[in-house]
Amino acid sequence: MLIKEILGNTAQQSLDKLTIDLLEIEWYEATKRIQRKTSNGGTDLSIKFLKEGQRLHEGDILYQDNEKAIVVHIKTCDAIVIKPKTMLQMGTVCYEIGNKHMPLFIQEELVLMPFEMPMFRWLEASGYEPLKEEHQLLNLLKSNVEPHGHSGSTSLFSKIINIASKNE
Repeated sequence: MLIKEILGNTAQQSLDKLTIDLLEIEWYEATKRIQRKTSNGGTDLSIKFLKEGQRLHEGDILYQDNEKAIVVHIKTCDAIVIKPKTMLQMGTVCYEIGNKHMPLFIQEELVLMPFEMPMFRWLEASGYEPLKEEHQLLNLLKSNVEPHGHSGSTSLFSKIINIASKNE
C-alpha cells in the first residue's frame, strides 16, 4: 500500500468503531520521507512523502476505510532525561547538546535525547544531573540537520569519546 500523505491524527479525529492497526516505528524513523514498513496487522506500507519537512507523528492516520485505520505509534526507548532548574540551565544544556549535533526533544519541562553512555557521562560531569529513563521521543526540536539512526550504530561523538576515554 502506497502512503503519500497523512490523513489526520487521533488527537483530533476519533476512530471509535474502527479496528486500529498500529505501525510501530523508532523515533528516528519519523523523519524519513521514504521507507518500507509492515504494520502490526501485516499490511505492507510504502511511505513516500514528496514535500520537504513532512514527518510522522504519534497518532498519525496513514490509512482509513470503514473497518480499520492504520495509525503511527512511536516506540519508547532509553533516553537521557534532564529537568533544567532555570531558563539559563535550559538554554545552556540545549546549546551544549545541539553543539554536538545530537537530536534533542523538549517535552513538558524535560529535555530528552536518545541514550548514549558517553553523552550521559559528559552531562553528569557538567553538573546537569541526567537520568536514564524509558520515554517516547515525540517533540523533536527543529534543526537544519535531520537526525538519522541505524540499528546498532553509534554516533561519531560516541566513537570519539570512547577512543578518548581509552587513552586516559
